[in-house]
Order: sequence, then structure tokens, then C-alpha cells
Amino acid sequence: MNIAALFSSFTFLILFRIPIAIALVGASIIMFWLTGTFTTWTIPHKMFTALNSTTLVAIPGFVLAGAIMAKGGISKYLIDALRAWVGHLSGGLSVVTILACTFFAAISGSSPATAAAVGSIMIPAMVDAGYNKRYAMGLVAASGTLGILIPPSIPLIVYGVVTEQSIGKLFIAGVIPGMFLTLMLIIYAVIYAKKKGYGRLEKATWAKRRSSLSKASWGAFLPILILGCIYSGATTPSEAAIIACVYSLIVSLFIYKETSLNNWHQILKDSIGVSSMIMLIIAAASVFSLYMTQEQIPQTIANAMLSSDFLGKTTFFIATAILFLILGMFLESSSIMLITLPLLLPIMLSVGINPYHFAIVMIINMEIAQITPPVGLNLFVISGIAKENLSEVFKGSAVFILLMVVCLIIMMVFPSLSLWLPNKMSF
Repeated sequence: MNIAALFSSFTFLILFRIPIAIALVGASIIMFWLTGTFTTWTIPHKMFTALNSTTLVAIPGFVLAGAIMAKGGISKYLIDALRAWVGHLSGGLSVVTILACTFFAAISGSSPATAAAVGSIMIPAMVDAGYNKRYAMGLVAASGTLGILIPPSIPLIVYGVVTEQSIGKLFIAGVIPGMFLTLMLIIYAVIYAKKKGYGRLEKATWAKRRSSLSKASWGAFLPILILGCIYSGATTPSEAAIIACVYSLIVSLFIYKETSLNNWHQILKDSIGVSSMIMLIIAAASVFSLYMTQEQIPQTIANAMLSSDFLGKTTFFIATAILFLILGMFLESSSIMLITLPLLLPIMLSVGINPYHFAIVMIINMEIAQITPPVGLNLFVISGIAKENLSEVFKGSAVFILLMVVCLIIMMVFPSLSLWLPNKMSF
């Protein structure tokens, strides 16, 4: 009864377009009040405790680093170098777009930030080169989802905090799946370009290639710096995020000289907005989780599922994939993870699924959610950049959803793709 009342209250508030964080806290307060366990200090104390973690410092750090990259010229010079080296290949601009998203993902940890930084440059370039605009929008929206799979990843930080798993191992678990999905997108892009007869860019001279690579090297070094610091044991992910900010700041101000005081207001505004949204959702979800724990809701659901004769790894993966697809139509990835992980964690461990394997499967589900209407964040980002209707962006993304579903199935069936690197490394 309490389970139904809790989720009914949350759904009711969401339907009235109440922000997710407020809806989570509101539904929890209603249930605490009805069950007679509400005290005025419980809510703020739990919210503060949830945010009182040095690990969470990595989130605003990577968000700020991504914003500096986008405005400070780092992403622009990376794209210029990629165009010079692979733009002359069949479907060259498509490949440049995917690789640019891959590089940006290895710095920002955010899917919408990746889509925005690359899309603002590559969508107009692809349309000018004769690519169908719908296809260009869909490609950037889908490729932008790499931002939450390739390390560092903000949702993986959230996952690590909730499940108490190593952030370093979670990051390294995303490397092979991220490269695999990147390769899938590139293969499709090249085949599609050949089929549609999309032309190639003029082949750059070796002098231009060397010049562009030299200029982009400052930005290209940043992923190496971040991941090197983490995996060498020199820093924690939170400290690496701050190093990324400082490095991006130095490169943008003193090497590329692409920023001014006027830019910094917008950079800080964007960073504070995104970071505050994520932090407020984390704090609110902790209250939601507190009520569920108090009423033993996760244990009740886990016992009910485990008593089923049909529950196993396969059925668990299928059930959670369907659940995430439905939730992804209405909620963003951090909200989904914070709401569902307390329920799913005991079941996942009981059926023998490795937490790092499930993390990657869950993240790919979240990637699909990023380009699924009506609340797919990447769809909104690309719609705003390209000044097109949301439906047009989704139509361009539909085929990429199928590709990502194929990738999801492969990751479910072959856990070694997610676990090989974490098993080889110690943190």
C-alpha cells in the first residue's frame, strides 16, 4: 500500500509539471506525514548529508571544464584537426562529428554538453556540405550520448556514490563499450554516406594537417591528463576534475586566447545551472530513498521478484531495460538512477550480476533515454541549436536508437567487454 501511495504521489506531482527534485521531496514529505514519522529536521539533515561527499565535487568540476572547452576554443580546434585528417574520407564529416563527440566526451562527462559543443559547429557544416539536416541532427544527438559512457562520466559518478563502488573502476569499465559504440556509429555513418552519395571534403595538405594537429594537441592532451591522473593513483576523480578546470582555463586564456570577461559570465551561469540541477536531484532523491528504506520497500520488491521462478540474469536485464526505456521518456538519467538503484541493487546482487557490468548496461539504457521523447535532453539541445521541431530531431535519431539497442544487447550478452579492464587494474 505504501509503495503504491509513494509512487502515486510522485507521479501526480510530475503530471502537474512540478520539477523532479521538488516532486521527489514533496512525495516523501506526504508519506512521512501520513505515516506519522515526519520531523522538521529530518528532510534538511538528510539532504545535507547526501551532498556532504568529496566525491560529488567531481560533478561541478567536469561540468565547468566542459563549459570552458566549449567556449574557450578547445572543441573548435579539435574539430578542425579531425576535419584535416579524416574529412576527405567517404562520409568524412560524419566521422569527424562522431570522433569530436568522443574526444569531448572524454573531457566533459556530460551528454547534453557534448551534443551542444559539437552540434553548434558540425550541424551547419554538414548541411552546407550537402548532408540531410534531419540526419545531421540525429547523428549529433546520438553521438553526444557518448558523453555519459566514455570516462569521465557524471552518471557513473552518481552510480558509484549510490552503490558505493569504485569510481575509477566504473570509469575504466566504460572505455571498451564506449569505443565499441563509437565504432558502430562510424561504420553506419560511412555506409550511409556511400549509399546517399554524400561527398568528401577536399584533402588537406600535410602542412595543414601538421598545423591543425599542433594547435589541437593542447585540447587532445586533456583526456590523457584526466585519466592518467586517476588511473596512476596520483589523484582522485574529484581532484582530477579540478585539474581539468585549471588546465582548460590556462589553455583557453593564455594559449588559444578565445575567451574574454564577457564569456565568463555565460560559462559560469551554464555550469552553475547544470551542477545545481544535478545536486538538487541527488539531495531530493536521498529523502525519497530514506522513506523507501524506512518502509523496507526495496527489500519487499526484491523478495517478491526473487520468489519468482522466472527471475534470472536474462529476465532481470530485459525487465530493467523496459523499465529504463519507460522512465527515460519522462525523467533524466540522474533521476532514474537515484530512484531505481536502491530498489535494483539487492536484486542485481542476488541474481549474480556484477555491479560494474550492470553500470555499463544501465548507462547505455540512459543513452537511449537521452534521445527518446518527450524528455530526451539531447533532443532539446539539438532542437535549440538547429532551430527545428523536436519531432524532426527525433526522426533523425530513430535509426541510431536501433543501433544503440544492438549495442545494449551485445553488452548484456558479453560482460567481459565491461569487466576485462576493471579486472586488470587495481585501485
